[in-house]
Amino acid sequence: MRQRGRKSAAQLSVITSGHQKRPEPPDSLTDKQKEEWDAVVKRMPIDWFPRETHALLAQYCRHVTRADDIAQILEMMVKDRKKNFNPVHYTKLLGQEMRQSNAIATLATKMRLSQQSSYDKSKKKHGNELPRTEAPWGDDDDAADGTND
Repeated sequence: MRQRGRKSAAQLSVITSGHQKRPEPPDSLTDKQKEEWDAVVKRMPIDWFPRETHALLAQYCRHVTRADDIAQILEMMVKDRKKNFNPVHYTKLLGQEMRQSNAIATLATKMRLSQQSSYDKSKKKHGNELPRTEAPWGDDDDAADGTND
């Protein structure tokens, strides 16, 4: 039976023998997608990806590699613009690239990989607040009452 409430300092100091290892990429991913999987998994703590998140991570890796492929095709089209440039095809590829980017952003946020998902609002520095300075003409009291003596 499990103890209710907070754990004591003694309980927290005990190291469990449960040896965890990082999740391996599924066989269904391509080599490029497996490289992306490994890169993401190695950047996060060892227990960051429980079993239920593996499908999200696999999709994230697919979208990242597809976005890279689309970006390469777009770059080739721009370089070879003088040859057989098709603006309709280019526009469709831009739309596909945007959809991949949106999927990547959504999945990254869901798995708490992005800056937005790991941002601590309590530590926010209000960048839109300007420091208070004296009025350029000198005395702040004159500025408050609108008089210039």
